Amino acid sequence: MTLHEEGMKTRRAVLGDAHVDRAEAATTDFDRPFQTLITEGAWGRLWSDDTISRRERSMLTLALLAATGNFEEIPMHIRATANTGASPQDVMQAFLHVAVYAGVPKANHAIKLAKATYAEMEASR
Repeated sequence: MTLHEEGMKTRRAVLGDAHVDRAEAATTDFDRPFQTLITEGAWGRLWSDDTISRRERSMLTLALLAATGNFEEIPMHIRATANTGASPQDVMQAFLHVAVYAGVPKANHAIKLAKATYAEMEASR
């Protein structure tokens, strides 16, 4: 299996087919190099590595997104917890670490986004 194929397999397992299908349909010649980079690098190498579990990787990703202020990615990764096994309690622990080590305002905003996303997920069940 190529790195790209492995990345797509993992990306679909974590984010779901619908999300990946929408991203693929929206890809243009302009952003195709970026899509290749994240599919092979983030999903094919990082997320496909089994050194740590997807649950742990999910928690790390959410904490890093919050700590660096990349809030627009948090809802997508909260939705992915349904596939990674990271529970709401796990996510809260990650955000508590953000509060202590990166700042209360960042954690507060991430928690707000997580609460809204969990509510959307519950409503769609």
